Amino acid sequence: MAFTASPSIIRNSISWKNMIVCDMADNTCRDKFSFPNKGIYKGQHNLRDHLTVTNVVTPSRVITPPPPPEKGSGTTDGRQNHVAWTSVPQERWEGELLVEGHIPLWLKGTYIRNGPGMWNIGDYNFRHLFDGYATLVGLHFENGQLTAGHRQIESQAYQAARKNHKICYREFSEVPKAENFLAYVGELASLFSGASLTDNANTGVVKLADGRVVCLTETQKGSIVIDPDTLETIGKFEYSDSLGGLIHSAHPIVTDKEFLTLIPDLLKPGYLVVKMEPGSNERNVIGRVDCRGGSSPGWVHSFPVTQHYVIVPEMPLRYSAQNLLRAEPTPLYKFGWHPESKAFMHVMCKTSGKIVASVEVPLFVTFHFINAYEEEDEDGRVTAVIADCCEHSSNPDILDKLKLQNLRSFDGKDVLPDARVGRFRIPLDGSPYGTLEAALDPNEHGRGIDMCSINPNYLGLKYRYAYVCGAQRPCNFPNTLTKIDLEKKRAKNWHEEGVVPSEPFFVPRPGATEEDDGVVISIISEKNGEGYALVLDGSTFEEVARAKFPYGLPYGLHGCWVPKQ
Repeated sequence: MAFTASPSIIRNSISWKNMIVCDMADNTCRDKFSFPNKGIYKGQHNLRDHLTVTNVVTPSRVITPPPPPEKGSGTTDGRQNHVAWTSVPQERWEGELLVEGHIPLWLKGTYIRNGPGMWNIGDYNFRHLFDGYATLVGLHFENGQLTAGHRQIESQAYQAARKNHKICYREFSEVPKAENFLAYVGELASLFSGASLTDNANTGVVKLADGRVVCLTETQKGSIVIDPDTLETIGKFEYSDSLGGLIHSAHPIVTDKEFLTLIPDLLKPGYLVVKMEPGSNERNVIGRVDCRGGSSPGWVHSFPVTQHYVIVPEMPLRYSAQNLLRAEPTPLYKFGWHPESKAFMHVMCKTSGKIVASVEVPLFVTFHFINAYEEEDEDGRVTAVIADCCEHSSNPDILDKLKLQNLRSFDGKDVLPDARVGRFRIPLDGSPYGTLEAALDPNEHGRGIDMCSINPNYLGLKYRYAYVCGAQRPCNFPNTLTKIDLEKKRAKNWHEEGVVPSEPFFVPRPGATEEDDGVVISIISEKNGEGYALVLDGSTFEEVARAKFPYGLPYGLHGCWVPKQ
């Protein structure tokens, strides 16, 4: 059967080969997702004359353009939602992208981005950005060429929702609708056992030292192994220890030598600091931190480390059992804001598990720590720990700003809450207090900041550069890619009108000696419904390449780099 491309698809500037489409209604797929090494067009071309489709596996079925936005995706005044906040139009796609510019030949591997990409089941639309079912996007770079694709993670929560046409597990703000009181009581019982918690691994993705690639969220059961070459769901990552617990940090520290994470203790407020050896599924306890304030531990979405220490943050945005039990969400969802409980930073030795510092610090709110390092005096003695984060000016309102209704209703007003690079200094001399200050003038990055990455070779070490999403105001969400120079206290921003960029991910050039010698990869969603992959030079922060997708992709959260072996 012949394929007829519509003009709207041709305008997306894509060369499609071995394209894959899944029918959302009957879940039938018409090819196996893969990232083979294929030839593509390179450089800048007029693709109205160069659209190709070959090797269609099932010629009896027409490969169609993506379906129109899902019902309810528009705004109340008739405008369509930004594609960043619109569900991905189909379960799977793979194709070869035409590259405008030049991808460095040394860039060989796959960037995998995870994030919530489907915010509806049938006609029911989810409330919050963090509720969406996980969508993986893969960008495979080789020989200056780029193959891309996306695929849904086949979690139990996602499969059950599709089968039953309703939410079946507790998501970030969504709760299954009980048919009667007895069903509600049963759902609460399953909550305490963890059975009703979601395994929707929509937050991060990490490559373990043994090569396994695991997608993560804040529930421990939401640890899912995927195939980095096909993005196929392989199965659950089962922890083989008996530590228990229902939740953990969504952002473990993962290197070729160590896997570190935090397990909050909701019954006896505190945190277990645990590690896992390469090739193992068994977590071992390094030590425990008892909370110093409040009746529950502070939220630990992420945490930093240095060469010798694990830093455990205790912020006054704390887990709330009361809010967790509610059938409808509160403005702070599963958390409560308790400024009276104060804020603390704890420093634990990686080797002994001994707490070497526990200090009170100014109130703070952060999702993401950037990096940390040890400060030394002239004699080389470690005197303090420096920890940097994307700090939301101790204002928890950012959580409610991430409701989909708020993200979809931007009317040009400047409503993004202020944020800064918050720099903690934690003294190791027994002092009871630490400090928290802005590492540079927040106006350098538009008083908005989140979604950070660094050169991974500088993890836990003194560093100079961070890559983040900043703000070009007015806006309701971070809308720039920003390179921060912490030494000169300056920032350089990349911005295009109406776009929503995802996390700028830094990939160092093999053999580089300069910290910023590499590239920054991001996935861009455009207000016209289109989107593209973007590659920036890590040093100059100038664009070196971009490649259009056949349609715009929803916003995503965090990624990892899987180098080609």
